Amino acid sequence: MKTLKCDLCDVTAEGETFEEWMDALRPHYMEAHADVINDPSHTREDMEKWMAENQARFDAA
Repeated sequence: MKTLKCDLCDVTAEGETFEEWMDALRPHYMEAHADVINDPSHTREDMEKWMAENQARFDAA
């Protein structure tokens, strides 16, 4: 089980896999960082970059 901080604040989430960690983080992200999720300027490329960067953080933990 890995524990990682949110990429935007100090809240942590746990997961055995990156997908589990992302699912555990999702409720926090939806509440605390809704502005980021709902930003209309974010593109699919932005989402893919976020996924790649956070997958790397998870793998390194």
